[in-house]
Amino acid sequence: MSMTPHLFTRRLLLLAALALAPLAQAQDKAAARVILTVSSASGKVSKDFDLAALERMPQVTFTTATPWYNQPTKFSGPLLRDVLAAADAKGARLQAIALNDYKVEMPVDEVIQHGAIVALRLNDRPMSVRDKGPLFVVFPFDSQPELRTERCYTRSIWQLRRLQVD
Repeated sequence: MSMTPHLFTRRLLLLAALALAPLAQAQDKAAARVILTVSSASGKVSKDFDLAALERMPQVTFTTATPWYNQPTKFSGPLLRDVLAAADAKGARLQAIALNDYKVEMPVDEVIQHGAIVALRLNDRPMSVRDKGPLFVVFPFDSQPELRTERCYTRSIWQLRRLQVD
């Protein structure tokens, strides 16, 4: 019994779709994985964000020179103030915590004033952990001279995992 070319093509496409389904499901699960938790010191406020939730927020893009890259680099992501607002997190101090438990503190008003973002993309591509991702707090360093300081650079935490507002 021989198959017509049309029937063969349809079966081949069906087999390909079946083979790729687990990969698509794995990608969906990865996208739904919590990558950022925002909380208050008291624990009253706590909100988890997956990548899709952060991507749905208004995105800001800028290119800036940094101490970590040889040339000006393009960063994209939501404003940090928008992430805090989405979590209904209010306070004067912000503690940012990385995947390796590195911590840095900063005043919330400076984060808002200087337009820090939670970068999701580096040169239009998602950031892997190896590339300082998946999340990186970045300031638009080239926009204001006061941002090109060691203090501000240390507040640009990469591999961000948690934000705690007091």
